[in-house]
Amino acid sequence: MRAGALTFLIALVPGAVLAGAQIEEQLADSVRSGLSAAVSDRAAPVLEFRDMEQGRRWLNEMSARLAKRMPDRAQRTQLLKTVQYEALRSRLDPQLVLGLIEIESAFRKYAVSSAGARGYMQVMPFWIKLVGKPDHNLFNLRTNLRYGCVILRHYLDIENGDYYRALGRYNGSLGRPEYPNLVLGAWRGRWGYTGATS
Repeated sequence: MRAGALTFLIALVPGAVLAGAQIEEQLADSVRSGLSAAVSDRAAPVLEFRDMEQGRRWLNEMSARLAKRMPDRAQRTQLLKTVQYEALRSRLDPQLVLGLIEIESAFRKYAVSSAGARGYMQVMPFWIKLVGKPDHNLFNLRTNLRYGCVILRHYLDIENGDYYRALGRYNGSLGRPEYPNLVLGAWRGRWGYTGATS
């Protein structure tokens, strides 16, 4: 399916979940240990900006963009604060994470793909077995975003910063252009932000 046709499909079916069949790979013990430590963080999410005014502007602008998809202001604010915190914690652009969430789950907390991926960032349950703890709930906002951001950072590191390939790995569609093009388009288009995010 071409990227244009896929974008059209998303417009027609706003509840569509596009998670692919991410592949469970063997991890070196050192990688597993690092990922496990990263997903176990329990620090409370706080906005990380150079000054409060920057943070307020970013939050207001992103909240306005997200309002149609997520009408509840408190829920929206909590999601945005958590996205910004977890993205920066994993050395990711929060706008990239918002673009990925849009494409993966259309901002639906309880989205489940046909492959079994769960939540906002459509995290595959095998990650809990690999690097998490049995009580980690992938429908929990913080847990889902923490796992998703850590996994995406892991793939970016494997692919030496190549977003196209890292996104393909994240979605289980490595080598196919549709998914990376959709996420990159959402990141640079609908979620692009010219103000500083940190």
